[in-house]
Amino acid sequence: MTSSTSKTLIAVLQMTLDGRILDSAGGSDWVDSWADGLEQLPPVDAFLLGGGMFSGYQQFWSAMLDDHAAVAEMLGRDPYRRELEYAGVASRAEHLVLSTTLADATWPSARIVRSLEEIRSFKHDGSGIVYVVGGPTLVTSLLDAGLLDELRLIVHPILVGDGRGIVGVLSRPERLELVAAEPAASGRVTLTYRRAPVG
Repeated sequence: MTSSTSKTLIAVLQMTLDGRILDSAGGSDWVDSWADGLEQLPPVDAFLLGGGMFSGYQQFWSAMLDDHAAVAEMLGRDPYRRELEYAGVASRAEHLVLSTTLADATWPSARIVRSLEEIRSFKHDGSGIVYVVGGPTLVTSLLDAGLLDELRLIVHPILVGDGRGIVGVLSRPERLELVAAEPAASGRVTLTYRRAPVG
């Protein structure tokens, strides 16, 4: 964890056993719920995501609060209780959206940030937990900038072969320490990594 004078940035990604967050067709049928990431964290004070993900994220979680029928049709099932809880937390918590192209964020709790330096300033302004929602481009950028404190991986017992990995191209190798491995009844395992000490 970081010191009490700075926020802790934690990314949670759901992946296959062969390290994919999307299959070759862009799907992720192995994910039961996108709310599962929030359940892996202590109480969250803010969310951080990339501009490419924000539009769909905003639409989905807003609908989860306001239009259960539309969400049920999207999901092919009724929303889970943990999804409704996520939507409630997300509606109240601050969201930072990293983007150089978005003009503004219509979601009341969201604001656009233009650079990693703005995120660095936010990180060092007070304490708290920030859920880095993703995706891999943002996680890669945060790793490269030394801003990501923890990476939690929900590993599903499936192999898909080709697809998109959990990170993009790093500027240098990044050593992480395994600090927890927690199996679940479904065959999933949640792995928690922290940045390895330098030296």
